[in-house]
Order: sequence, then C-alpha cells, then structure tokens
Amino acid sequence: MDESGGSGQPRSGTDRPTKPHAGPTTPDPQETGSPAADPSTDGATDPVRQPAADGNAAQDPSTSDSAPAPAEVPASGSETGTGDEEHPPAPEADTGERADLPQPEAPREPRTTDEHRTLAHSGAPKNPPPQSPQPRGGLLMGRPFGVPVYVAPSWFLVAALITWVFGGQLDRVLPELGAARYLVSLFFAVAFYASVLVHELAHTVAALRFKLPVRRIQLQFFGGVSEIEKEAETPGREFVLAFVGPLLSLILAGVFYVAMQPVEPGTVPGVLLAGLMVSNLIVAAFNLLPGLPLDGGRMLRAVVWKITGRPMSGTIAAAWVGRALAVCVLIGLPLLTQSGALGSSAEDNVGMDTVMDALLAAILAAIIWTGAGNSLRMARLREHLPDLRARTLTRRAVPVETDTPLSEALRRANDAGARALVVVDADGTPLSLVREAAIVGVPEHRRPWVAVSGLAQDITDGMRVSAELAGEDLLDTLRATPATEYLVVEETGEIYGVLSAADVERAFVKAMARPS
Repeated sequence: MDESGGSGQPRSGTDRPTKPHAGPTTPDPQETGSPAADPSTDGATDPVRQPAADGNAAQDPSTSDSAPAPAEVPASGSETGTGDEEHPPAPEADTGERADLPQPEAPREPRTTDEHRTLAHSGAPKNPPPQSPQPRGGLLMGRPFGVPVYVAPSWFLVAALITWVFGGQLDRVLPELGAARYLVSLFFAVAFYASVLVHELAHTVAALRFKLPVRRIQLQFFGGVSEIEKEAETPGREFVLAFVGPLLSLILAGVFYVAMQPVEPGTVPGVLLAGLMVSNLIVAAFNLLPGLPLDGGRMLRAVVWKITGRPMSGTIAAAWVGRALAVCVLIGLPLLTQSGALGSSAEDNVGMDTVMDALLAAILAAIIWTGAGNSLRMARLREHLPDLRARTLTRRAVPVETDTPLSEALRRANDAGARALVVVDADGTPLSLVREAAIVGVPEHRRPWVAVSGLAQDITDGMRVSAELAGEDLLDTLRATPATEYLVVEETGEIYGVLSAADVERAFVKAMARPS
C-alpha cells in the first residue's frame, strides 16, 4: 500500500532575516553596543563580531547543562510513507549547580533592544549525542535511479501470508498442482511486490524530475513507502507526484489484462496474470481514496491547497477525510466480507476467516488513522520550522587566546554580556569553541589555573554555520556534524557568534508547541 504525508525533512522558509550592522571584523572597542570586543588586552586582534542590537541576533533561550543535537525531524512534504516521528519533549527544568555568574532570564521572544546576557553554565556535563545513522530499513535490494530500495523484515511475513492464501485458491482452481501450488503462490507474491515497487518508482521518478531528493524506497507490510525528503513547491506538482503512483498501477493492470488474452484461463500463467491484474486494480483503487496518508489524500490536499492558497488547509481537510476513511475501513470491510459483497458466500465467512477479516480491517484502519495524524503534525512542523533562524538563536561571544585562564575568560564574558567563548590565535583567527558543559566540571577554585584551550573543541568545517541558515537547512547542517556549539559566520566570513545546539532544540520545541 502506498501511503503519503510522510517523514521527510521540512522545508525552511523563503524569507531571509535582515543582516546585522555592517562594519569591519574588528569593531572599535569604544563603539557603543559592541559587547563582543574583548574588554581586556589579551592580544586578540580579531574580536568576535556580535549580533546586532536590533533583535535579529539574540533570542535568549533558557540555559542548559548540555547541548543535545537538534531533535530528529522526520522528512516532510511529498513523501509516500507513514513514519513521522513525534517532536521531542521539552527539556526538563535545570536543577544543577551554576557557576559564579549572574543567572539568565527565562526564555522569551527575540528582543527588540540590546540587552547584555551572562555566560551561564548549569547542570552536569553530558556527552554530545552521536550522529544519527542513516535509516536502513531492511535488506538492500538495489539502487534504481540512485535511490536505495530496501525490503523490510515485515515483507517476509506478508509474503508468507500471500503464499498461504493464494495457495489455497490455487488448490481449488488447479488441484493437479499439489504441493507445487505454493511455489506458484510464492512467485505471485514476489511479482505482486514487484508491481508495488514500480508504483513507488513512479513517485520517485516524478520527485527526481521536480528536483526533490528521495531518501529511500522501502517494501514492507501492506505495500511500499517512498521517502521523499522535501515537499512539492506547488499544488500542481503535489497532485502530479501523488497521481503517478496509482496511474502506473492502472497501467500495469492493463498490461496484465492484455497479456491474459492469448493465454488459456485454466492454466498457471492464466491464473497468475489474472491475479496480478486484479491486485494492481485493488492497489490503484485503494490509493485513490481521498484521504491522507493515501495518494488520493495528497491529491485532495493539492486541490484544497490550490483553492485556498494554503497548504495547511489542504492538509487539515485531507487528514480528517483520512480519519473518516479509517473508521469506514474498520467497520465496513468485515461487513462487506460477511455479506459476500467481495465475491464469497456468507456461509464461508465464519470462524477463523471472520477473525482474520476483522484483524486485517483493524490493521488497515490503524495505518490510515496514524498516517493522517502524522500528516497533521508534520504540517504544523512545516508551518513553524522557518521560525528557527541561526541569526536569532546565536549567542554573543568574546574572543580569548589559548592561554587565557578560565576565570578571566568568564569575567570578560560577563562584563561584555556574552554567553560564549571563542578561542583565537594571536592574529584573532578562531581556533576552537569552549564547551559550555566542560566549564561546569571545573571547580571554582581551579578556574584561575585552567586554560580555556583545555576545555575547547576544535572548529571543523562542519562546525562553521552561516548566519543566514534557517529551518530545514539549519537542522540538516547541525545533524551533519553533531556538536554542542557551532561558530556562526557571515557570508563575508566575519564571525557573528556561537550557536548552541541546546538553544536550537528548545526553540524547536517551543515552535512546535505554538498553535497553528
């Protein structure tokens, strides 16, 4: 079964934040509103450029004892899968012992005036989270069009079920096959899922045509999933991206029907071709039902999006229709089976068959209901994700040389209203970032004797973040190089400040908590 409203990465907003005040990399120490300038004479000649005082560079999230990587955000947009993850829970209240610095204020909206903040450190140090591995999803079968295709372990379960059920049908139609009917049934199961793969490849080819990255294709229980990482930019593309899957299933059904004509109906080839024709018709018809997460639901979403001009309105409409479909499947499928409307007599549909029909209906209904709910959550995420901007989340920072004592560095940061430390060489070139969690592990009486370089993490290429990043692009950059802090730079290469991964996570949770 092909499903939509999936788990790819949401798009970032298209609007760009305003740039901070222009000026040289080394601001005048006497200039008003430049807390980045090093208050002491430690020899640093390239002080860290500070966020502007117009509110574009300093949203003040609450302090944290660690800097976990941003929450794993499921892929969004034109994906044909149901696996959306919940957004992460809000961080717990900080109860750890703080350093000898003024306490930070509670989280709030970005400031419109220039306010000095303190470099606060709290809680016990924690290890930065490891990078999330690329999801595998089962046995790798190949890479058509460069997209990996996996067979999930659940496929083997459904393949065995199809082999058993279809084998029973063959026993009535072709009793002379004997035990060989199960080999024919296994071939049918593989051929059917090959048809499902063609259905998913149709989505994939359309996505690649629209320059939308596809993470993987997975064949699993009740069908396949094409994980398209971005949302279609227009309702027209969304409609096409959803429709090509059922269209290919209908074309396959037509191909099998034409192939049946010269074949004797009572033979193995005739039975196989008839079964594949019917199964592809069922796949196409089921996926055309107008409710998320099915392809028909995405088509309905595109239509409402086109009419209202708001993709969120389309998602809400298609998701609620999907939930209604789930209830209809849960109640209607067993009733249709027992009434004989699906081609079997009511007398045959008793006992174990009735239980199996009810179980199948419950599984299908749960998949549709869950997928519809996931689509609503991902729509809210896509709506709020552009609010995450590196420029507004960046902390003020002061430059310190490698041999600067920690106590002196903290004093300079507090005097400048900064909350981050950048270790620079004698020429002012940034070398490393002092880890906030590492400072907590240094007792107060030892801070005059500990150099900041011993608590710093070298700046790698992946730890240099553009101040212009926002939304999905920002999260993708941080996930590519997991760290607790990142150096934020302007497009010109000037240092803008330090971005804490904990601040990004808190802002993400706060954005998700806001009503749509």
